[in-house]
Amino acid sequence: MDLAVATEAFVGHLERVRRLSPATVKAYRSDLRDLQTSAVGVTLEEVDLEVLRNWLWRATQRGDARSTLARRAAAARSFFSWAHEQELVSHDPSLRLIAPKKGRTLPTVASREAMSGLLDAHRDAAETGDPIALRDHAILELLYGSGIRVAELCGLDVDDLDLDRGTARVLGKGAKERVVPYGAPARAALEAYLHRGRPVLVARARNFSPAVMLGSRGARIGPRAVYELVARVLAPIVGAETIGPHALRHTAATHLLDGGADLRAVQEILGHASLGTTQIYTHVSAERLTATYRLAHPRA
Repeated sequence: MDLAVATEAFVGHLERVRRLSPATVKAYRSDLRDLQTSAVGVTLEEVDLEVLRNWLWRATQRGDARSTLARRAAAARSFFSWAHEQELVSHDPSLRLIAPKKGRTLPTVASREAMSGLLDAHRDAAETGDPIALRDHAILELLYGSGIRVAELCGLDVDDLDLDRGTARVLGKGAKERVVPYGAPARAALEAYLHRGRPVLVARARNFSPAVMLGSRGARIGPRAVYELVARVLAPIVGAETIGPHALRHTAATHLLDGGADLRAVQEILGHASLGTTQIYTHVSAERLTATYRLAHPRA
């Protein structure tokens, strides 16, 4: 079987059977297309361990990060495991494939003081009544206040919000639904936007959208626009050249744990399938504690 044909069949399996998120499916497809580029003229049945090792070696020569190599090796293992189960190959060539372990990098986190200043500035800007300023303030408050993912934010419809209870119903990875809380500042920002900002944006639309967050022309806002907003306002604060909405999720989780929240409660709020994923934030808190100690203690 042609490698490209098998890849698309596998991607369909990820979408329809495993119901992985669009971002995850996109990453799998990208990795396997990179394999096709490296193994030109090689059929699915002809892929062996040497072909896979050569593929990763080429990626190393290109300067791909260790995390990228690890992800690509994982994609290959998942793909060939599926192909073997479907009897498309007689054996799984990826069983002995070894990639470098991902280096552990702590997520970028803004301080409480920095977040307070950032959100206060956007609250003041929203008081002008500009619909985009109202929307941007609501986006930042909700991302930080609830810790939701950018895709979950963009997928929110008005009916998903419960302003009285201060909760939002979101659809997370694997099409798993959960209800997340947000605080009084986020609720105030949402109410201001829904009452004064969103109607202006709705009036600009060609077709009505039930989405909470709308673009300047009244359509559902996309992740790229949210990325651009967060990068513009957050990068100068944390001193990073490239940063996105996930940094606000990291920041929310870290501040929850710093404030004494239970790890499993944070896991539920973030929608992590594994507690191990949430535990990275305990390392962030420990790093912050150590840094504070070294700066403040006379015998550090």
